[in-house]
Amino acid sequence: MKRLTVLRHAKSSWAEPNADDFDRPLNERGWKAALRIGRELKHRKMTFDLALASPAARVRQTLDGMQEGYGEFAFELRFDGRIYMALASTLLGLVRDLPESAVAALIVGHNPGLERLVVSLTRDDDHHLRRRVQEKFPTAALAVLELQANTWKDVDEGSGRVAELMLPRDLD
Repeated sequence: MKRLTVLRHAKSSWAEPNADDFDRPLNERGWKAALRIGRELKHRKMTFDLALASPAARVRQTLDGMQEGYGEFAFELRFDGRIYMALASTLLGLVRDLPESAVAALIVGHNPGLERLVVSLTRDDDHHLRRRVQEKFPTAALAVLELQANTWKDVDEGSGRVAELMLPRDLD
């Protein structure tokens, strides 16, 4: 079994409407949410073997806030430009290319691609977590997927379930 954790970047600022989308920073609410998610991951003793992230400013700052709450990351963090505003199919390709040495991977990026990836990789569950993601995967939302695959290359649509769903507003 493989575990894929999917994190949408925290709330970004629109204070400069003419700024390039790639360079938009987090707003104060976003920074606090990233910090909360990091603290919760630490509290739950969640670890990762590898993280892939969009290089966009709001993703980098989400990771900074998360690290402030979590502590020093003990896993490799790779920034990959293909994640920026990627389609679910592109994200699935990146997942399938993960090294087999990684059992627990984290991917940090943007909607709608992340939401669609989570929905496509999972099937309905008793707790309706998949349905909640399908209805809305808000900023700083984190979904933990348990994938019934022996290798990342075997990950396919409907191959897993949403095991956990964390929303910053639920962590207060």
